[in-house]
Amino acid sequence: MSETPETTPTFNPPGLVCRILGSPLARILVLGFILLMMMGLNTDVMTSYAGQPVKSIQHIVALAIAGFAVYRGYAHFIEKRSVSELALPGMGRELGIGLLIGAGLYAVSELILMALGIYRINGLNPWSYLLPAVAMALSAGVFEELLFRGVLYRSVETWFGSWAALVVSSLVFGLTHLMNPQATMEGALFIAVEAGILLAAAFMLTRRLWLSIGFHVAWNYTQSAIFSSIVSGNDASQGLIRSTVNGPDYLTGGSFGVESSLLALFLCTTTGIVMVVLAVKRGKIVPPRWKRTI
Repeated sequence: MSETPETTPTFNPPGLVCRILGSPLARILVLGFILLMMMGLNTDVMTSYAGQPVKSIQHIVALAIAGFAVYRGYAHFIEKRSVSELALPGMGRELGIGLLIGAGLYAVSELILMALGIYRINGLNPWSYLLPAVAMALSAGVFEELLFRGVLYRSVETWFGSWAALVVSSLVFGLTHLMNPQATMEGALFIAVEAGILLAAAFMLTRRLWLSIGFHVAWNYTQSAIFSSIVSGNDASQGLIRSTVNGPDYLTGGSFGVESSLLALFLCTTTGIVMVVLAVKRGKIVPPRWKRTI
């Protein structure tokens, strides 16, 4: 009677590499780096086609599609998981709600400034002035949400839970705005609170990225293309409305823009807290890894 040969464990380098690259820290370092490089390409494209908005939009849309493909590919081939945060069913509804919230919150901020006599409309530019900001809004809305909510928030949440993920992603998101030309520490901290909480809460509530992408795109677009305002410490560009702004920095945001104002802080943070409360009530909060039941 022949003996059954002993089986020895086999070394599987591809599997080992995937396990390492699929870890939360590696996801932040590797996928985060790739997305950062693509964001740099976006900036180059918008600079190169500054006077050609249609070409700029075409290139940014192509890069956005590539960004989604890279994110999905990393999840599928490296992390070996389905990409539920980019699931297509319900995408239109969540994007639409996000667009309405983003545009609405910013418009309310400016309407309050108008009522106070701080923001004055001097006239309108041609409708073509609505076009150039599309590329900027799409670039920021898509790539910053993939990076800060899709990669950073999810990675921190995997180990430390939803609350830690909210705090870390919000702080990092705010502080990265210090790289903008007219950045201030106050503005960066305001963004960390108002936008960081709101955008993280949008992901908490839906467990998907579409709501936060819609909000982010609409806020930036409304701010620049319609109200011709400063966006997060970047240089202001002419949009549809020709205006003058004259008022205290705590209401106008000064050189950083409305995001550094008490108006935006109140409106966006309140909306974010409402979403967080809804997420808690619906059982969407993930506990730290060590508190999860097996």
